[in-house]
Amino acid sequence: MPEALDTTAQWLHDEELVGSRLATTKALEGKPDAASAAEQLDGLTIVMRMLTGEIPQAAMCETLNYVLIDAAYGRALFQGRPRDAFTNPHLTMHGGWSATLLDSAMGCAVRTVLPAGRVYTTMDLTVRFIKAVSKKVTVLRAEGTVVHAGRRAIVAEGRLFGPDGTLYAMSSGSCITLPSEA
Repeated sequence: MPEALDTTAQWLHDEELVGSRLATTKALEGKPDAASAAEQLDGLTIVMRMLTGEIPQAAMCETLNYVLIDAAYGRALFQGRPRDAFTNPHLTMHGGWSATLLDSAMGCAVRTVLPAGRVYTTMDLTVRFIKAVSKKVTVLRAEGTVVHAGRRAIVAEGRLFGPDGTLYAMSSGSCITLPSEA
């Protein structure tokens, strides 16, 4: 169990580092959003600029208490902290919260493989819940990975897991790419 505590501390530290970059750039006016940046920049550049705060992360991140932590070509990692407001009547985290983290992770992974001038939208999302997220869980990560990148359709998969390695959910989904409209 001490290893899980060390991992939790590291995860919270990672989140703090990303949060400090976002907080210092939040007040800047005129920052492009991801949609308008897509006309000029490839998807990996957009996601990397989200990590530095040059391009804002989705407003949904703030609403549901999660943040983009890391990314690479074909991969994105989000971290979320459950809140009491996200519980269902059984006092476990609502499945929609977990599904949103997974959708964001897979969606950002998809974005990283897009060329400039292209955006995406989710066509389908399947989530398999493995274990309930209890109120004892303080932090989770969702990792999305592209498994196939076609010209129009891109398929990704995701995993939602805790610092101790517990797998809470798995997902798969596909996105369709579209021309960006700046």
